[in-house]
Amino acid sequence: MEEITSNFIHEFIDEDLEKNPGKKVHTRFPPEPNGYLHIGSAKAIWINYTTAKKYGGLFNLRYDDTNPAKEDNEYVESIYEDLIWLGAVPDGGVFYGSDYFDKCYEFAVKLIKDGKAYVCDLSADELREYRGTLTEPGRESPYRNRSVEENLDLFERMKNGEFPDGSKTLRAKIDMSSSNINMRDPAIYRIVRATHHRQGDKWCIYPLYDYAHPIQDALEGITYSLCSLEFENHRPLYDWVVNNIGFAEKPQQREFARLNVTYTVMSKRYLRKLVETGLVDGWDDPRMPTLCALRRRGYTPESIFEFIRRTGVAKANSLVAIEQLESCIRDELNIKADRRIAVLDPLKITVTNYPEAKTEYFEVANNPQSAEAGTRKLPFTREIFIEREDFMEEAPPKFFRLKPGGEVRLMGAYIIRCDEVIKNESGEITELRCSADLETANGNPLDGRKIKGTIHWLSSAGAEKCTVKLYDKLFTIENTGDIPEDKTYDDFLNKDSVITLENCLIEEALVYAAAGEKFQFVRTGYFCKDTKYENTFNRIVTLKDGSGKRV
Repeated sequence: MEEITSNFIHEFIDEDLEKNPGKKVHTRFPPEPNGYLHIGSAKAIWINYTTAKKYGGLFNLRYDDTNPAKEDNEYVESIYEDLIWLGAVPDGGVFYGSDYFDKCYEFAVKLIKDGKAYVCDLSADELREYRGTLTEPGRESPYRNRSVEENLDLFERMKNGEFPDGSKTLRAKIDMSSSNINMRDPAIYRIVRATHHRQGDKWCIYPLYDYAHPIQDALEGITYSLCSLEFENHRPLYDWVVNNIGFAEKPQQREFARLNVTYTVMSKRYLRKLVETGLVDGWDDPRMPTLCALRRRGYTPESIFEFIRRTGVAKANSLVAIEQLESCIRDELNIKADRRIAVLDPLKITVTNYPEAKTEYFEVANNPQSAEAGTRKLPFTREIFIEREDFMEEAPPKFFRLKPGGEVRLMGAYIIRCDEVIKNESGEITELRCSADLETANGNPLDGRKIKGTIHWLSSAGAEKCTVKLYDKLFTIENTGDIPEDKTYDDFLNKDSVITLENCLIEEALVYAAAGEKFQFVRTGYFCKDTKYENTFNRIVTLKDGSGKRV
């Protein structure tokens, strides 16, 4: 495996291993199966997976399925598929938080017996009121000093379904005056009647994440719980649970900055809304930041992990330009992708001095970056097609493509001159009639004249129709975290985030390309054959970066 650059997390682990020789590194990725993974999830996967690999340790996948109201087996399956696609194989095992419900209940009973948890009858609104603020301490619940016997009885009756949803919670008894609000007697169990995707209707009480997660880590032998920065203030509670339950081997939590990308929304709730309202073509719509969408668009696991590697592992949140992700896939495909020709907006050319019945073949490279990629042959006939934008009837002086009376080289073939422009009754150009310098078959003019422009083309004899989708950013605002208070994400949806082109022309061989196969359409961009719709190609990224520089 490629050497992994050290970061502040690895420095912490190095210090810990020096104090505890022989300690094994064991990490985990704990997604909640309430939606599809996105590019931000990939950062958490990469950090936990590569950390385990660097130290010869193990990496677990554990589904955080402690909230039955939002979870679905569809998401469970998609998460595993995404992990395997990324190459982050969970060699430590695949687990479910729900598999530990019995243990969580057993440990909750222990906390009650130790006088460290109590059943509280405050409503959700009252809990918020009693909790206090950042500047004011909380107030103790009037139910805080119930006896151990009463709490054990009430908690068992909660489990047995004797009380309505939300009427009672089990709270840890910590410190209502703590400067850390998370330590002010947090709820660790709530009553929720909902069918669980694995446990069915066995339970009507469910542990909350801050209580269940450290227990799950400890039971699985996780040594380092690496999570995003919003859990930093939850770390004291994580340690409290581990210490007060009495685990001999104590996992340690450390936090890193989340991945925030320009023009991108990571909120699962909003992404689900886009899907459910039909504003996008499912979770795998190529405009979405989900991993299945990036996969469908044509991004590779290598490009995604390289993007995360380049952005680094930091302690402070920052906003990363989406152009960096585009650069990673562009760099990879420039080397790997075979070149093919596509004419997205065809304009017919009749080569008037070329024999009607003749077909000849010109050899072109599959990939100029790789001699091993070989060559292919393209047919040339009297009737060909070029991009409409490669012709201008009234061209400026520095327009080096085709214009009336002007010459241009057809890539890998002849130099042609435009002799006549044919228009329909509406004044639209329908055809160009050109003559070819038949002495210039992939060579220079014999008289030494200089031809500055080269354009791509396809013969009518070797072209097939297809649909091409040109994808752009889904949002028009660079920092989606800076939405004004009187606006919503909906106000910044990009109406031109996808442009569908019908009746594009492609090389015949592209019709038989495998779904998901990637190519460079010469002079146009990098494209992937769609995995959802037949004979459709999705633009992955343009040939140029955001500055207009061709790369």
